Order: sequence, then structure tokens, then C-alpha cells
Amino acid sequence: MKLVRKMFKNEEGATAIEYGLIAALIAVAAIVAMGSLGNTLSNTFGEVDSSMQGS
Repeated sequence: MKLVRKMFKNEEGATAIEYGLIAALIAVAAIVAMGSLGNTLSNTFGEVDSSMQGS
């Protein structure tokens, strides 16, 4: 029973897990932002390409 109490009192791993979750959320946000930026850049370069093909 003391082992179970000791495990619940130990909070050292909790901060590591929290930092891991924060890093994962930042990574997901960066991936979403880069995907959106990539689509915008692709459309822009497509328009430039079609403009250059027309002239």
C-alpha cells in the first residue's frame, strides 16, 4: 500500500509528460500552419506559371 501512495505522490514524471504534451501540440500546430502555407504557395506558383505560359 505504501508503494501505491508513493507512486501517487511522486510528481517528477508529471512535468515531463506535460512538457511532452506541449511539444506535441506545438508540433501539430506547426504542421497545420506549414500545410496551409504550402497550399497557398502552390496556388501562387501555379498562377505565376500559367501567366508565364500565356505570354
